[in-house]
Amino acid sequence: MKAKLLLLSVVAWLCWSCNDQCKETRVVRRFSTVTRSLMELRTMVKAESPRTLQQPGKMYVKGKYLFVNEIKKGIHIIDNSNPASPEFITFINIPGNGDIAVRDNILYADSFCDLVSIDITDPMEPKEVGRVKNVFKVGLFDGGGWSLNESVGSITDQDVEWVTETVTVNCEENISPNWWGGVIWMLADKASFSGSSSASPQSSGGTNGQAGSMARFALDRNFLYAVSQSEMHLFKIDKPAQPVDFATINLGWGIETVFPYNNKLFIGSSTGMFIYDNTNPAEPKQLSNFQHGRACDPVVVHEDIAYVTLRTGTACAGSQNQLDLVDISNPAAPQLIKSYQMANPHGLSIDFPVLFLCEGEHGLKVFDVTDKFSVDRNQLAHFKDMHAYDVISLGKTLLLIGDDGFYQYDSSNPKDLKLLSKIPVGKAI
Repeated sequence: MKAKLLLLSVVAWLCWSCNDQCKETRVVRRFSTVTRSLMELRTMVKAESPRTLQQPGKMYVKGKYLFVNEIKKGIHIIDNSNPASPEFITFINIPGNGDIAVRDNILYADSFCDLVSIDITDPMEPKEVGRVKNVFKVGLFDGGGWSLNESVGSITDQDVEWVTETVTVNCEENISPNWWGGVIWMLADKASFSGSSSASPQSSGGTNGQAGSMARFALDRNFLYAVSQSEMHLFKIDKPAQPVDFATINLGWGIETVFPYNNKLFIGSSTGMFIYDNTNPAEPKQLSNFQHGRACDPVVVHEDIAYVTLRTGTACAGSQNQLDLVDISNPAAPQLIKSYQMANPHGLSIDFPVLFLCEGEHGLKVFDVTDKFSVDRNQLAHFKDMHAYDVISLGKTLLLIGDDGFYQYDSSNPKDLKLLSKIPVGKAI
């Protein structure tokens, strides 16, 4: 009996020694559930003193003013009369904000479940002038979801905290596929509810601003379009200060972005690109759905070509990091022209023939896309000294936003961008 016990002990010791233990450091998200009163949230939209960038999200430009979303917190208004020295002038506190659009002197913003209209005639003193209540039902910020509980008048929200933890794992079997050098990174997208275009704004009786390719808001004639994770909401804005919830179109799950171009709406989703005929802006009609593998995919358009980026490392999962060029000369039957491998492509902007493409932590790439079959052989530049999330080309000026701040460049020579200014995250104002 003693011999058997000794043998078992030896076998157990050998098994332990075969399974070496490793330390794995993980940067992960921790979630805490919070209930927020709608009555209280609806009293919180107001102008405040300028504040520093902490977690920048989407951006929008209208005239000499820049509007930069502070994820889930509100919107910075920046006087950009001198791009070399932008000046923070106001912060609009908007709880649960992720998107922006501006028509004339009215700014539209989501606030969790509501669409809020804000008069910015005096950017120093913006004022709420309208609100459509309970129109958005669920949403997502940094992987933390929220949902509307209409019966009790509250938002069930998840606060997200990024923490570093060290755990013991089996060296042979339990190393995470995202492990590298003892550190595992868990990534997520910035914001979405249920993030218009860098194309020329379409309007009737009003002047629109411009947004990046990650936008979930788009303006076209007398309508504001807002895509949630599964729907497109149409708001009639012939009375801009008082938008009306006009219609809702079911799109299926995984909707991410919307881009208006030449009486069409190009809608990016985690599984493909929808094209809608928007000749009648009150009644968009689906023409086609260009499908791809599961991945996030913002889209921009120039003439008969759509430029679509697919990326991994996000809530969209998938295994593709590429730029797709899609022939949309027949929008009812889009055809893939060619795919180009990228590192981790995010937002993009086209100022034909130049395409600016954000590569996340890999910086910004610039391509000449004149030859649609040789884009990879016509890379004009690769700038690696910034994190690049989204970009807007304004002719000779380029606006870029990333996790580390907001950049402006003189892009007169796209091969040699000249930094005009940078507003880093956390910089004192």
